[in-house]
Amino acid sequence: MKRLNILLLSFAILSLTACEKYTDIIPKGSFVVETANDFYELVSFPNRGYPINNFQYLSDDQWMKESNVIGITPNINTINFLFNETADRVSLMSSSSFYNQAYAYINRWNTIISLVDNSKGDDNVKALAKAEAKVLRAYDHFLVVNIYAKAYDPATAATDGGICLMDKFDLEAQPQKSTVKEAYDFILKDIDEAIPYLQEKPLDIYHPSLAFAYAFKAKIHLFKREIAEAKQAAERSLALNNQIFDLVSYTAQGGPNSVPVIAPNNPEVLSYMYMTGYNEMNFAYQNVISPELRNLFGSNDARYNLFFTSTNASFLDIGSNTAYHNIPYTRFFYATVGMKTTEVHLMLAECLARENNFSGAVDILNKLRAKRITSGTVNLTVPATRKETMELVINERRKELLFGMNRFFDLKRLNNEPEYAKTITRVFPIVNKTVPQQTYTLKPGSRLYIIPFPLNVLRKNPSLTLNTDERIPF
Repeated sequence: MKRLNILLLSFAILSLTACEKYTDIIPKGSFVVETANDFYELVSFPNRGYPINNFQYLSDDQWMKESNVIGITPNINTINFLFNETADRVSLMSSSSFYNQAYAYINRWNTIISLVDNSKGDDNVKALAKAEAKVLRAYDHFLVVNIYAKAYDPATAATDGGICLMDKFDLEAQPQKSTVKEAYDFILKDIDEAIPYLQEKPLDIYHPSLAFAYAFKAKIHLFKREIAEAKQAAERSLALNNQIFDLVSYTAQGGPNSVPVIAPNNPEVLSYMYMTGYNEMNFAYQNVISPELRNLFGSNDARYNLFFTSTNASFLDIGSNTAYHNIPYTRFFYATVGMKTTEVHLMLAECLARENNFSGAVDILNKLRAKRITSGTVNLTVPATRKETMELVINERRKELLFGMNRFFDLKRLNNEPEYAKTITRVFPIVNKTVPQQTYTLKPGSRLYIIPFPLNVLRKNPSLTLNTDERIPF
Protein backbone atom coordinates (compact mmCIF):
# COMPACT_ATOMS: atom_id res chain seq x y z
CA MET A 1 0.00 0.00 0.00
CA LYS A 2 1.18 3.50 -0.75
CA ARG A 3 2.02 5.19 2.57
CA LEU A 4 -0.46 7.88 3.49
CA ASN A 5 0.50 10.98 5.45
CA ILE A 6 -2.39 12.22 7.55
CA LEU A 7 -2.23 15.52 9.37
CA LEU A 8 -2.78 14.71 13.03
CA LEU A 9 -3.43 18.04 14.66
CA SER A 10 -5.10 20.05 11.93
CA PHE A 11 -7.12 17.65 9.78
CA ALA A 12 -9.89 20.20 9.46
CA ILE A 13 -8.03 22.19 6.81
CA LEU A 14 -8.53 19.33 4.37
CA SER A 15 -12.01 20.49 3.43
CA LEU A 16 -12.15 24.25 3.53
CA THR A 17 -13.45 23.84 -0.01
CA ALA A 18 -15.13 20.55 0.74
CA CYS A 19 -18.10 20.93 -1.55
CA GLU A 20 -15.81 21.90 -4.42
CA LYS A 21 -12.98 19.37 -4.24
CA TYR A 22 -10.71 17.76 -1.70
CA THR A 23 -7.57 19.66 -0.78
CA ASP A 24 -4.13 18.12 -1.00
CA ILE A 25 -2.96 16.23 2.06
CA ILE A 26 -0.14 18.08 3.80
CA PRO A 27 2.70 15.97 5.19
CA LYS A 28 4.19 18.57 7.56
CA GLY A 29 3.59 17.65 11.22
CA SER A 30 1.97 14.39 10.18
CA PHE A 31 2.24 10.73 11.02
CA VAL A 32 2.19 7.73 8.70
CA VAL A 33 -1.01 5.72 8.43
CA GLU A 34 -0.43 2.33 6.86
CA THR A 35 -1.90 -0.41 9.07
CA ALA A 36 -5.47 -1.38 9.91
CA ASN A 37 -4.87 -0.34 13.52
CA ASP A 38 -3.63 3.06 12.35
CA PHE A 39 -6.88 3.62 10.48
CA TYR A 40 -8.91 2.38 13.44
CA GLU A 41 -7.12 4.85 15.72
CA LEU A 42 -7.85 7.60 13.20
CA VAL A 43 -11.59 7.17 13.86
CA SER A 44 -11.11 8.29 17.45
CA PHE A 45 -11.18 12.08 17.39
CA PRO A 46 -11.55 13.61 20.89
CA ASN A 47 -11.62 17.23 19.70
CA ARG A 48 -14.65 16.87 17.45
CA GLY A 49 -16.71 20.02 17.74
CA TYR A 50 -19.37 21.94 15.83
CA PRO A 51 -20.04 25.70 15.80
CA ILE A 52 -23.76 26.49 16.15
CA ASN A 53 -23.74 30.27 15.76
CA ASN A 54 -25.29 30.27 12.26
CA PHE A 55 -28.63 29.01 13.58
CA GLN A 56 -28.70 28.80 17.39
CA TYR A 57 -31.10 31.75 17.86
CA LEU A 58 -33.70 30.37 15.43
CA SER A 59 -35.25 28.64 18.40
CA ASP A 60 -37.71 29.37 21.16
CA ASP A 61 -35.23 28.01 23.72
CA GLN A 62 -32.38 30.52 23.45
CA TRP A 63 -32.09 34.22 24.22
CA MET A 64 -29.62 37.07 23.85
CA LYS A 65 -28.65 39.74 26.31
CA GLU A 66 -30.23 43.02 25.23
CA SER A 67 -26.91 44.89 24.98
CA ASN A 68 -25.77 42.29 22.43
CA VAL A 69 -28.70 43.20 20.18
CA ILE A 70 -29.69 46.83 20.70
CA GLY A 71 -27.54 49.30 18.75
CA ILE A 72 -25.42 46.51 17.26
CA THR A 73 -24.61 46.39 13.55
CA PRO A 74 -26.72 43.52 12.21
CA ASN A 75 -24.96 40.17 12.21
CA ILE A 76 -26.19 36.63 11.73
CA ASN A 77 -26.99 36.30 15.44
CA THR A 78 -29.12 39.43 15.66
CA ILE A 79 -30.81 38.68 12.32
CA ASN A 80 -31.81 35.25 13.58
CA PHE A 81 -32.77 36.48 17.03
CA LEU A 82 -35.08 39.17 15.65
CA PHE A 83 -36.39 36.84 12.92
CA ASN A 84 -35.43 39.34 10.20
CA GLU A 85 -36.44 37.78 6.88
CA THR A 86 -35.50 40.89 4.87
CA ALA A 87 -31.83 40.88 5.85
CA ASP A 88 -29.18 39.86 3.34
CA ARG A 89 -28.00 36.70 5.07
CA VAL A 90 -26.09 35.45 2.04
CA SER A 91 -23.73 38.42 1.87
CA LEU A 92 -23.08 38.19 5.60
CA MET A 93 -22.11 34.53 5.38
CA SER A 94 -18.86 34.78 3.48
CA SER A 95 -17.78 31.54 5.12
CA SER A 96 -19.08 29.11 7.71
CA SER A 97 -17.07 27.41 10.43
CA PHE A 98 -19.78 24.79 10.80
CA TYR A 99 -19.75 23.93 7.10
CA ASN A 100 -15.96 23.70 7.07
CA GLN A 101 -15.88 21.56 10.20
CA ALA A 102 -18.57 19.14 9.05
CA TYR A 103 -16.94 18.48 5.68
CA ALA A 104 -13.52 18.24 7.30
CA TYR A 105 -14.84 15.37 9.38
CA ILE A 106 -16.50 13.80 6.33
CA ASN A 107 -13.14 14.00 4.55
CA ARG A 108 -11.54 12.23 7.50
CA TRP A 109 -14.09 9.42 7.44
CA ASN A 110 -13.78 9.07 3.66
CA THR A 111 -10.02 8.71 3.96
CA ILE A 112 -10.56 5.72 6.25
CA ILE A 113 -13.36 4.20 4.16
CA SER A 114 -11.50 4.53 0.87
CA LEU A 115 -8.06 3.38 1.97
CA VAL A 116 -8.32 1.00 4.91
CA ASP A 117 -8.92 -2.11 2.77
CA ASN A 118 -5.47 -1.72 1.21
CA SER A 119 -3.73 -1.39 4.57
CA LYS A 120 -1.70 -4.04 6.39
CA GLY A 121 -3.30 -5.98 9.19
CA ASP A 122 -6.35 -7.84 10.45
CA ASP A 123 -9.37 -7.86 8.14
CA ASN A 124 -11.69 -7.66 11.16
CA VAL A 125 -10.03 -4.43 12.28
CA LYS A 126 -10.36 -3.06 8.74
CA ALA A 127 -14.08 -3.88 8.69
CA LEU A 128 -14.55 -2.27 12.11
CA ALA A 129 -12.68 0.90 11.15
CA LYS A 130 -14.69 1.22 7.94
CA ALA A 131 -18.01 0.64 9.74
CA GLU A 132 -17.26 3.23 12.41
CA ALA A 133 -16.20 5.76 9.77
CA LYS A 134 -19.39 5.11 7.80
CA VAL A 135 -21.72 5.77 10.72
CA LEU A 136 -19.83 8.96 11.55
CA ARG A 137 -19.89 10.04 7.89
CA ALA A 138 -23.64 9.49 7.96
CA TYR A 139 -23.99 11.59 11.10
CA ASP A 140 -22.11 14.54 9.62
CA HIS A 141 -24.19 14.43 6.44
CA PHE A 142 -27.31 14.34 8.62
CA LEU A 143 -26.27 17.53 10.40
CA VAL A 144 -25.46 19.29 7.14
CA VAL A 145 -28.71 18.39 5.36
CA ASN A 146 -30.82 19.48 8.33
CA ILE A 147 -29.11 22.85 8.51
CA TYR A 148 -28.78 23.80 4.83
CA ALA A 149 -31.92 22.18 3.42
CA LYS A 150 -35.60 21.73 4.20
CA ALA A 151 -36.62 19.23 6.82
CA TYR A 152 -37.54 15.85 5.35
CA ASP A 153 -41.09 15.95 4.01
CA PRO A 154 -42.29 12.64 2.50
CA ALA A 155 -44.37 14.56 -0.03
CA THR A 156 -41.53 16.72 -1.41
CA ALA A 157 -38.18 15.20 -0.32
CA ALA A 158 -37.54 13.69 -3.76
CA THR A 159 -37.43 17.18 -5.33
CA ASP A 160 -36.31 19.40 -2.41
CA GLY A 161 -32.76 20.65 -2.84
CA GLY A 162 -30.24 18.93 -0.59
CA ILE A 163 -26.48 19.04 -0.10
CA CYS A 164 -23.24 17.73 -1.57
CA LEU A 165 -22.78 14.05 -0.76
CA MET A 166 -19.17 12.99 -0.28
CA ASP A 167 -19.03 9.22 -0.73
CA LYS A 168 -15.31 8.61 -1.26
CA PHE A 169 -11.84 10.02 -0.88
CA ASP A 170 -11.20 11.67 -4.25
CA LEU A 171 -8.91 14.63 -4.77
CA GLU A 172 -10.64 15.45 -8.05
CA ALA A 173 -14.25 15.18 -6.82
CA GLN A 174 -16.72 17.74 -8.19
CA PRO A 175 -19.90 16.81 -6.32
CA GLN A 176 -23.36 17.78 -7.49
CA LYS A 177 -26.11 18.79 -5.09
CA SER A 178 -28.40 15.96 -4.02
CA THR A 179 -32.06 16.08 -3.13
CA VAL A 180 -33.13 15.75 0.50
CA LYS A 181 -34.35 12.21 -0.21
CA GLU A 182 -31.05 11.22 -1.79
CA ALA A 183 -29.22 12.54 1.26
CA TYR A 184 -31.38 10.53 3.64
CA ASP A 185 -31.06 7.41 1.47
CA PHE A 186 -27.27 7.81 1.55
CA ILE A 187 -27.27 8.28 5.33
CA LEU A 188 -29.43 5.22 5.97
CA LYS A 189 -27.31 3.10 3.64
CA ASP A 190 -24.18 4.01 5.57
CA ILE A 191 -25.84 3.18 8.90
CA ASP A 192 -27.24 -0.15 7.71
CA GLU A 193 -23.92 -1.19 6.20
CA ALA A 194 -22.07 -0.27 9.42
CA ILE A 195 -24.32 -1.94 12.00
CA PRO A 196 -23.26 -5.59 11.43
CA TYR A 197 -19.62 -4.73 12.23
CA LEU A 198 -19.96 -2.31 15.17
CA GLN A 199 -19.16 -3.23 18.76
CA GLU A 200 -21.42 -3.09 21.78
CA LYS A 201 -18.55 -1.73 23.85
CA PRO A 202 -16.00 0.11 21.69
CA LEU A 203 -12.55 1.13 22.85
CA ASP A 204 -13.68 4.58 24.05
CA ILE A 205 -16.53 7.08 23.66
CA TYR A 206 -14.94 8.53 20.52
CA HIS A 207 -15.58 5.25 18.69
CA PRO A 208 -19.28 4.83 17.80
CA SER A 209 -21.05 1.98 19.58
CA LEU A 210 -23.80 -0.29 18.31
CA ALA A 211 -26.22 1.46 20.69
CA PHE A 212 -25.34 4.79 19.06
CA ALA A 213 -25.84 3.40 15.55
CA TYR A 214 -29.32 2.09 16.40
CA ALA A 215 -30.16 5.37 18.15
CA PHE A 216 -29.07 7.31 15.08
CA LYS A 217 -31.04 4.95 12.83
CA ALA A 218 -34.11 5.59 14.99
CA LYS A 219 -33.59 9.33 14.59
CA ILE A 220 -33.40 9.10 10.81
CA HIS A 221 -36.61 7.08 10.60
CA LEU A 222 -38.35 9.41 13.06
CA PHE A 223 -37.38 12.45 10.99
CA LYS A 224 -38.76 10.65 7.92
CA ARG A 225 -41.94 9.82 9.90
CA GLU A 226 -41.34 6.10 9.48
CA ILE A 227 -42.63 5.36 12.95
CA ALA A 228 -42.56 1.55 13.01
CA GLU A 229 -38.92 1.52 11.87
CA ALA A 230 -37.98 4.28 14.32
CA LYS A 231 -39.60 2.42 17.19
CA GLN A 232 -37.81 -0.83 16.35
CA ALA A 233 -34.41 0.86 16.12
CA ALA A 234 -34.97 2.78 19.38
CA GLU A 235 -35.85 -0.46 21.16
CA ARG A 236 -32.70 -2.11 19.78
CA SER A 237 -30.60 0.79 21.06
CA LEU A 238 -32.19 0.74 24.52
CA ALA A 239 -31.68 -3.01 24.75
CA LEU A 240 -27.95 -2.23 24.60
CA ASN A 241 -27.95 0.85 26.84
CA ASN A 242 -31.02 2.27 28.58
CA GLN A 243 -29.31 3.98 31.51
CA ILE A 244 -30.59 7.31 32.82
CA PHE A 245 -28.34 9.31 35.12
CA ASP A 246 -30.22 10.03 38.36
CA LEU A 247 -30.13 13.81 38.79
CA VAL A 248 -32.37 13.61 41.87
CA SER A 249 -29.77 11.54 43.74
CA TYR A 250 -27.07 13.71 42.22
CA THR A 251 -28.73 16.76 43.75
CA ALA A 252 -28.54 15.12 47.15
CA GLN A 253 -24.82 14.48 46.58
CA GLY A 254 -24.21 18.16 45.97
CA GLY A 255 -24.29 18.20 42.17
CA PRO A 256 -21.46 18.96 39.70
CA ASN A 257 -19.49 21.22 42.01
CA SER A 258 -19.15 18.37 44.49
CA VAL A 259 -19.08 15.31 42.23
CA PRO A 260 -17.88 15.99 38.66
CA VAL A 261 -19.28 13.63 36.01
CA ILE A 262 -17.57 14.22 32.68
CA ALA A 263 -18.58 12.59 29.41
CA PRO A 264 -16.65 9.29 29.76
CA ASN A 265 -18.27 8.77 33.17
CA ASN A 266 -21.82 9.65 32.15
CA PRO A 267 -23.61 6.43 31.13
CA GLU A 268 -26.12 8.40 29.05
CA VAL A 269 -23.51 9.54 26.51
CA LEU A 270 -23.76 7.58 23.26
CA SER A 271 -21.54 9.89 21.21
CA TYR A 272 -19.30 12.61 22.54
CA MET A 273 -19.23 15.80 20.51
CA TYR A 274 -19.15 19.38 21.67
CA MET A 275 -19.85 22.92 20.50
CA THR A 276 -16.75 24.51 19.00
CA GLY A 277 -16.07 28.01 20.28
CA TYR A 278 -18.16 27.61 23.40
CA ASN A 279 -16.06 24.95 25.16
CA GLU A 280 -19.30 23.06 25.75
CA MET A 281 -21.08 25.55 27.98
CA ASN A 282 -18.12 27.49 29.40
CA PHE A 283 -19.24 30.77 27.78
CA ALA A 284 -22.41 31.55 29.67
CA TYR A 285 -23.43 34.59 27.62
CA GLN A 286 -23.76 32.35 24.57
CA ASN A 287 -26.03 29.90 26.40
CA VAL A 288 -28.87 31.98 27.78
CA ILE A 289 -32.25 30.27 27.80
CA SER A 290 -35.49 32.07 26.97
CA PRO A 291 -38.18 33.05 29.49
CA GLU A 292 -40.40 30.43 27.84
CA LEU A 293 -37.95 27.60 28.47
CA ARG A 294 -37.20 28.79 32.01
CA ASN A 295 -40.92 28.73 32.79
CA LEU A 296 -41.18 25.27 31.24
CA PHE A 297 -38.57 23.94 33.68
CA GLY A 298 -40.51 25.18 36.72
CA SER A 299 -38.95 25.30 40.17
CA ASN A 300 -38.35 21.63 40.97
CA ASP A 301 -36.44 20.36 37.92
CA ALA A 302 -32.89 19.25 38.65
CA ARG A 303 -31.89 19.97 35.04
CA TYR A 304 -32.48 23.63 35.74
CA ASN A 305 -31.53 23.83 39.41
CA LEU A 306 -28.19 22.07 39.00
CA PHE A 307 -26.96 23.74 35.82
CA PHE A 308 -28.51 27.20 35.47
CA THR A 309 -28.47 30.53 37.28
CA SER A 310 -30.09 33.91 36.71
CA THR A 311 -28.05 36.11 39.02
CA ASN A 312 -25.10 37.43 36.99
CA ALA A 313 -25.78 40.71 35.16
CA SER A 314 -22.64 40.20 33.07
CA PHE A 315 -24.35 37.42 31.16
CA LEU A 316 -28.05 38.31 31.16
CA ASP A 317 -30.53 41.06 31.94
CA ILE A 318 -31.71 40.85 35.53
CA GLY A 319 -35.50 40.87 35.55
CA SER A 320 -35.85 39.31 32.09
CA ASN A 321 -36.74 35.87 33.48
CA THR A 322 -33.89 34.37 31.49
CA ALA A 323 -31.09 32.15 32.82
CA TYR A 324 -27.72 30.90 31.66
CA HIS A 325 -25.91 27.58 31.80
CA ASN A 326 -23.08 28.00 34.31
CA ILE A 327 -21.59 24.51 34.62
CA PRO A 328 -18.79 23.69 32.14
CA TYR A 329 -18.56 20.25 30.59
CA THR A 330 -15.47 19.60 32.74
CA ARG A 331 -17.86 19.38 35.72
CA PHE A 332 -20.79 17.58 34.10
CA PHE A 333 -21.71 16.58 30.55
CA TYR A 334 -25.35 17.56 30.02
CA ALA A 335 -25.91 19.51 26.82
CA THR A 336 -24.67 17.86 23.64
CA VAL A 337 -24.65 17.94 19.87
CA GLY A 338 -24.21 14.18 19.90
CA MET A 339 -26.74 11.62 21.17
CA LYS A 340 -27.69 10.35 24.63
CA THR A 341 -29.75 7.46 25.93
CA THR A 342 -32.39 9.90 27.12
CA GLU A 343 -32.97 11.04 23.55
CA VAL A 344 -33.63 7.42 22.61
CA HIS A 345 -36.18 7.09 25.43
CA LEU A 346 -37.86 10.25 24.18
CA MET A 347 -37.86 9.05 20.58
CA LEU A 348 -39.55 5.84 21.70
CA ALA A 349 -42.10 7.89 23.64
CA GLU A 350 -42.82 9.92 20.51
CA CYS A 351 -43.28 6.76 18.46
CA LEU A 352 -45.77 5.43 21.00
CA ALA A 353 -47.64 8.74 21.06
CA ARG A 354 -47.88 8.73 17.27
CA GLU A 355 -49.25 5.16 17.45
CA ASN A 356 -51.90 6.41 19.91
CA ASN A 357 -50.36 4.47 22.80
CA PHE A 358 -50.67 7.46 25.11
CA SER A 359 -50.18 5.55 28.36
CA GLY A 360 -47.02 3.88 27.02
CA ALA A 361 -45.59 7.24 25.96
CA VAL A 362 -46.33 8.89 29.30
CA ASP A 363 -44.92 5.90 31.17
CA ILE A 364 -41.55 6.54 29.50
CA LEU A 365 -41.75 10.25 30.32
CA ASN A 366 -42.49 9.46 33.95
CA LYS A 367 -39.50 7.10 34.20
CA LEU A 368 -37.31 9.95 32.96
CA ARG A 369 -38.97 12.53 35.21
CA ALA A 370 -38.44 10.29 38.25
CA LYS A 371 -34.74 11.03 37.82
CA ARG A 372 -35.19 14.69 37.00
CA ILE A 373 -37.94 16.16 39.22
CA THR A 374 -36.91 16.67 42.84
CA SER A 375 -40.28 17.44 44.44
CA GLY A 376 -43.93 18.08 43.68
CA THR A 377 -45.61 16.45 40.68
CA VAL A 378 -43.36 13.81 39.15
CA ASN A 379 -45.81 11.63 37.27
CA LEU A 380 -47.70 13.20 34.39
CA THR A 381 -51.33 12.35 33.76
CA VAL A 382 -52.10 10.46 30.58
CA PRO A 383 -53.82 12.83 28.11
CA ALA A 384 -56.85 11.92 26.05
CA THR A 385 -55.44 12.96 22.66
CA ARG A 386 -52.36 12.39 20.54
CA LYS A 387 -51.68 16.11 20.22
CA GLU A 388 -51.61 16.59 24.00
CA THR A 389 -49.37 13.55 24.45
CA MET A 390 -47.02 14.79 21.76
CA GLU A 391 -46.86 18.17 23.51
CA LEU A 392 -45.65 16.43 26.68
CA VAL A 393 -42.97 14.59 24.69
CA ILE A 394 -41.86 17.76 22.91
CA ASN A 395 -41.61 19.66 26.19
CA GLU A 396 -39.43 16.96 27.73
CA ARG A 397 -37.22 17.01 24.63
CA ARG A 398 -36.73 20.74 25.09
CA LYS A 399 -35.60 20.30 28.70
CA GLU A 400 -33.48 17.21 28.13
CA LEU A 401 -31.76 17.92 24.77
CA LEU A 402 -30.41 21.39 25.37
CA PHE A 403 -28.53 23.63 22.95
CA GLY A 404 -26.66 22.19 20.00
CA MET A 405 -29.01 21.41 17.10
CA ASN A 406 -31.83 19.48 18.73
CA ARG A 407 -34.50 22.13 19.19
CA PHE A 408 -33.72 23.77 15.84
CA PHE A 409 -34.13 20.42 14.09
CA ASP A 410 -37.30 19.60 16.03
CA LEU A 411 -38.93 22.89 15.08
CA LYS A 412 -38.08 22.30 11.41
CA ARG A 413 -39.41 18.75 11.23
CA LEU A 414 -42.54 19.39 13.31
CA ASN A 415 -43.36 22.50 11.28
CA ASN A 416 -44.07 20.16 8.36
CA GLU A 417 -47.05 18.80 10.28
CA PRO A 418 -49.84 21.35 10.80
CA GLU A 419 -50.88 19.63 14.03
CA TYR A 420 -47.51 20.39 15.64
CA ALA A 421 -46.28 23.44 13.71
CA LYS A 422 -45.39 26.41 15.89
CA THR A 423 -45.27 30.13 15.25
CA ILE A 424 -42.61 31.52 17.58
CA THR A 425 -43.21 34.97 19.03
CA ARG A 426 -40.49 36.89 20.81
CA VAL A 427 -41.25 40.09 22.74
CA PHE A 428 -38.09 42.18 22.94
CA PRO A 429 -36.59 44.00 24.76
CA ILE A 430 -37.90 43.07 28.19
CA VAL A 431 -35.80 45.22 30.51
CA ASN A 432 -34.46 48.18 28.47
CA LYS A 433 -37.36 50.64 28.58
CA THR A 434 -35.55 53.27 26.47
CA VAL A 435 -36.14 51.19 23.34
CA PRO A 436 -39.64 50.46 22.03
CA GLN A 437 -40.73 46.93 22.77
CA GLN A 438 -41.77 44.90 19.73
CA THR A 439 -43.12 41.45 18.98
CA TYR A 440 -41.05 39.43 16.51
CA THR A 441 -42.53 36.40 14.76
CA LEU A 442 -41.02 33.32 13.16
CA LYS A 443 -43.60 31.44 11.11
CA PRO A 444 -43.34 27.68 10.46
CA GLY A 445 -42.62 28.16 6.74
CA SER A 446 -39.99 30.88 7.16
CA ARG A 447 -36.97 30.64 4.88
CA LEU A 448 -34.83 31.48 7.92
CA TYR A 449 -35.03 27.81 8.90
CA ILE A 450 -32.83 26.98 5.88
CA ILE A 451 -29.32 28.36 6.37
CA PRO A 452 -27.66 29.60 3.13
CA PHE A 453 -24.53 27.87 1.92
CA PRO A 454 -21.50 30.10 2.60
CA LEU A 455 -20.35 32.38 -0.22
CA ASN A 456 -16.84 30.96 -0.46
CA VAL A 457 -18.32 27.52 -1.21
CA LEU A 458 -20.89 28.86 -3.67
CA ARG A 459 -18.15 30.68 -5.60
CA LYS A 460 -16.03 27.55 -5.93
CA ASN A 461 -18.81 25.16 -6.92
CA PRO A 462 -21.17 26.58 -9.57
CA SER A 463 -23.34 23.46 -9.37
CA LEU A 464 -24.25 24.26 -5.77
CA THR A 465 -27.34 26.46 -5.48
CA LEU A 466 -29.19 27.86 -2.48
CA ASN A 467 -32.15 25.97 -1.08
CA THR A 468 -34.02 29.22 -0.44
CA ASP A 469 -35.26 31.99 -2.74
CA GLU A 470 -32.47 34.35 -1.65
CA ARG A 471 -30.19 35.98 -4.19
CA ILE A 472 -26.53 35.09 -4.57
CA PRO A 473 -24.63 38.41 -4.85
CA PHE A 474 -22.43 37.51 -7.85
